[in-house]
Amino acid sequence: MRKIGGQILVWLQNGTSKLLILAGIILLVWGTVAPVGTLVWWISQSSESLGIKKNSAKKLPENNRLRKFDKSKNIDCYIVFLPGVGDFSANELTPGEEFFLDKLEQIHRNCVTVRDVFPYSAANESLGGQRLLAPLWSAAENADGWLSNTDIFIKIRNLWRFAISADDRYGHIYNSGIANAIVNRMDAVYPIPENPKQNLKLILVGTSGGVQVALGAASHLDQWLNAQLIVVSIGGDFDGEEGFDAVEHVYQLVGERDWIEDISKILFASRWPITVGSPFNQARLAGRYTVVQTGPHAHSGSQGYFGTTKIKQSQTTYVELTLKKVNQLPIWSNEKISAPR
Repeated sequence: MRKIGGQILVWLQNGTSKLLILAGIILLVWGTVAPVGTLVWWISQSSESLGIKKNSAKKLPENNRLRKFDKSKNIDCYIVFLPGVGDFSANELTPGEEFFLDKLEQIHRNCVTVRDVFPYSAANESLGGQRLLAPLWSAAENADGWLSNTDIFIKIRNLWRFAISADDRYGHIYNSGIANAIVNRMDAVYPIPENPKQNLKLILVGTSGGVQVALGAASHLDQWLNAQLIVVSIGGDFDGEEGFDAVEHVYQLVGERDWIEDISKILFASRWPITVGSPFNQARLAGRYTVVQTGPHAHSGSQGYFGTTKIKQSQTTYVELTLKKVNQLPIWSNEKISAPR
């Protein structure tokens, strides 16, 4: 199978048109079969783990207390990072993303970061772990030179997971799987107290399509956890339907050169100003959605939100500027966030 994946990439090397043709075919075919993996995962789960059985008390998914921890810490804040559609696995963070999360932990000592949730798999499984197509994904991920453009296949594959999360037919199932993964990984980093002395704070930080998945998971997290939910979107895209009724506030950080962030505003009717009854617009009108301009950021790359190059005529890197903007958000105190008057 690995030889087949390599042969496909060699064939593509003969022309850009072949890459576009194959990308178009994969886009159509994958859109047809994409929900199958989600449905198979759902069938294999118990009703308890999916949160289907009603319970008056909020209940955590089972089997989530697996690791020891430092009891001397006073942790009441979890920062869960959900990466963009170009990622191959949960442990593929860029140096800029690692720097960003490391600094948040250093500055906010009451917080821990969760970095191993892959938002494009309901089972939290990297593409390399999917047996049938793993050779293709691995070949695209490791390709060099011109063939590095074949990472578009990974993006197409993950974009369909974005679409499933926003789909009212399959989204509930998919998003419950992501929520389950978030809770389990939170608990693995630092055990979630069942009866905390003060309210827990769960900050879902997403970029690109990870924000849609974060919002999709928010309704389930609100049912399972006694926590204050906040979403920080860093150039993220979302449909404007899911999650806004469950989270306390959504902050949308936008760079001056990020045109990708504008796409969802056009594609999803719930983001249009005229659909005043949509969850997004209701949150916006209630002051629970705030747009923050970050500066000269592009959507990704060396000059993106997590870029490690320095901004022109400045000693600050792009990721340092992003960190500064996030730290200025009114989300780090223990007080409830109120809507601006």
